[in-house]
Amino acid sequence: MDLDNGTPFPAAFTVVVDVEGREHAVVVVKGTFDFPDDPHKTCAPSAQPVPLILADTFWGEPGFSSPRAEMDFAHVKARCDVLLEATAHAPDGRATEQMRAGLRIGSWTKVIDVVGDRVWLGGLGAPGISAPRPFVQMPLSYDRAFGGVDGAEPDPDKADAYRANPVGRGWSRVENAARVNGVALPNLEDPADPVREPWGRNTPMSFGPLGRGWSDRLPLAGTYDEAWQEEVFPFLPKDFNPDYYQAAAADQQIPFPKPGTEIVLAGLTPEGQTAFRLPEIEMPMLFAVSRKEDVPKTGLLDTIVIEPDLRRFSLTWRASLPLQRDIFEINECIIGARPKGFWRARAMGKSYYPSLGDLVRTGR
Repeated sequence: MDLDNGTPFPAAFTVVVDVEGREHAVVVVKGTFDFPDDPHKTCAPSAQPVPLILADTFWGEPGFSSPRAEMDFAHVKARCDVLLEATAHAPDGRATEQMRAGLRIGSWTKVIDVVGDRVWLGGLGAPGISAPRPFVQMPLSYDRAFGGVDGAEPDPDKADAYRANPVGRGWSRVENAARVNGVALPNLEDPADPVREPWGRNTPMSFGPLGRGWSDRLPLAGTYDEAWQEEVFPFLPKDFNPDYYQAAAADQQIPFPKPGTEIVLAGLTPEGQTAFRLPEIEMPMLFAVSRKEDVPKTGLLDTIVIEPDLRRFSLTWRASLPLQRDIFEINECIIGARPKGFWRARAMGKSYYPSLGDLVRTGR
């Protein structure tokens, strides 16, 4: 399959297999935009676009640190993932012990309490919490959210992990209550459910992607048991849930946003509040199928990644088409809006040139 990409953004395709074993052609387009100087101005495409991501990346060693970015070639997303790679900035650049950071997209909002470094104070009775140390900037990743491996367990072979976030900090089993002295607490908390005890069931708070093996996501992947190995492998298990493709936490999955939707960041830039609007871009696609009618599709904006420290954001549009046989049945996918002249030339089997200069440059 060829891609006729009429947009200035990188695009690519892949083939994925669904639960029924059927192949689908998936086309992905990714646009990167810079924050405007004026919130009323249109966001311009970035001079340094973010490339399509072919494999998951992490903040540190895979499996021992939180995911940084997830690969772009998911089969389908039923909702739009909103993801941030961000730093909390203290108001006016003055050190603070605690602040609130968050964002709003349209009517959807999420906020996190950001707290300075603290440790558990062990001893007789329930553990206490030290006073937070002031900070000016604080990275926002799941490494600093509630969870982690039980740092108070004296036997490494018995150390358990908080399944909702095994790379975080602050969690310990109640059996180790007397040993938690000096163990670090999380820096990121739910404003409605602050961490009060090491063995609590607090929700890890961050804005990045969830780990594929974490407890809020792993059950969606289905059952990979002996019956699957003998009867289904190498295909997906029958109880695979496509929601597994959603990389963001459930409270960061929103309905597909409309072009022009306002985005407001709070506490995520030095100026305190930053606002802009999604570009007014639609992403039509047309699959040209051999010996059949063309199949029009609309690329859905299903992933927003905001990087306030770099003052840019990326938008990912996706469309897929089930295949009858294989990828070779699709001749091409035409991406982006085209003028009427393009469609007239295509209907007549002729080449289309946007201008006389384009024709001259071909040497014909």
